[in-house]
Amino acid sequence: MKRAVTLKENHEFRRLYRKGASAVGGSMVIYCRKNNLGRNRLGVTVSVKLGHAVVRNRARRRLREVYRVNGAALRQGYDLVLVARGRTLSAGWKELNDTFLRLCRKLELLGDTP
Repeated sequence: MKRAVTLKENHEFRRLYRKGASAVGGSMVIYCRKNNLGRNRLGVTVSVKLGHAVVRNRARRRLREVYRVNGAALRQGYDLVLVARGRTLSAGWKELNDTFLRLCRKLELLGDTP
């Protein structure tokens, strides 16, 4: 993923946590906020509590892939942070994908095409 489409700075994450809308699912949490850039930016967070580096990186890869597959259906101009939870690693691909879409619907992030 290109640097221009990712959130890297700590202050950007903190702003989203503080002022953004959130939706919670069994395998992830999504925070979102309008960014007025005309494109979406993604940040992924995985707690050290989930496991060692290999486990955390696997969770990051899974969440990035869910976003990559469904990114075209999302409205543009938002900052999103995906937070991994314990079930991110054990959930099947279909469950992870369905959870992402359900949470995006709840936050009204899906565009006109479902």
